[in-house]
Amino acid sequence: MTRRRDGQKDWLHRRIGIPVLILLPDRTLTLASIVFHRLSRYTPRMSSLPEIISSTSNPLIKTLRSLERKKGRAETGLFLAEGARLVEQGLSAGWELDSLVVSASSAERSFVRDLVARASKSGTRTVQVTDRLAGQIARKDNPQAVIGAFKQTAPKLGDLSVPKSSLWVALYEVRDPGNLGTILRTADCAGISGVLLIGQCCDPYSVEAVRASMGSIFDIPFARSSFEDFNTWRTGKGLSMFAASVNGTVRHTEADMTGPSIILMGNEQAGLPDDAEAKCDTLCLIPMRGGADSLNLAQATAIMTYEAWRQRGFA
Repeated sequence: MTRRRDGQKDWLHRRIGIPVLILLPDRTLTLASIVFHRLSRYTPRMSSLPEIISSTSNPLIKTLRSLERKKGRAETGLFLAEGARLVEQGLSAGWELDSLVVSASSAERSFVRDLVARASKSGTRTVQVTDRLAGQIARKDNPQAVIGAFKQTAPKLGDLSVPKSSLWVALYEVRDPGNLGTILRTADCAGISGVLLIGQCCDPYSVEAVRASMGSIFDIPFARSSFEDFNTWRTGKGLSMFAASVNGTVRHTEADMTGPSIILMGNEQAGLPDDAEAKCDTLCLIPMRGGADSLNLAQATAIMTYEAWRQRGFA
């Protein structure tokens, strides 16, 4: 025969707020098992909680650390984006997030929890690591709270849409990833149609380029090409080509860039080769005075880009 031990039942009900039935005297169910069973029914499931990784030998950590090198990025097809804002920007732009890492010290922040939930919902692997491990992934002493590994895209020239009165930037064998990232950011700010990487340019997915772009890598279209294919493509699309050059004969403010145009910028050290300059419609000269004989590539590109945008009424 079974009976209730009402005093103990009422005490448990007051302590945990859950009605509990205790069966005696055969004690088929112990008090602990009853409480656990009832609690499991009342506790919500947290499916978006990240898995916890603490070892540098974990395969995922090894993969993420390899993305600092070009070889690692080429083998995996992934690249790193640091910071919650950049990760959120990439997701909003439709880029595929392969994995998301959050540091232990920031895991309870509301915006981090929201980002983890959003990533988990889309099938992204989410992990929590120690701050030390996050620093090893980012190669920084003070890493961002969130690090995302996105899948690269490799658009071709033929994939790019060319609207009327479009304005493009083409970079000839740019070698500095900081310059490349800054130019992507500038192009994004000025509403450039896209950035074309000609010849042996540095990797736009390098950690330095992504950092310098401040998220613009997710918003500005870009494609790689040889100079020959690029020039064939741009003539077929009716795009006039303007280059900044020490051999320029027209001041950049006097060149008419109001029509469909491409601004071609050369390598940081060598500039543009003669055969590339010969294909240009106009060679522009940016005036300078003082002891310096050249501008930084990113600065010169910004000057050319904003002049073209000014001519279009900043529209």
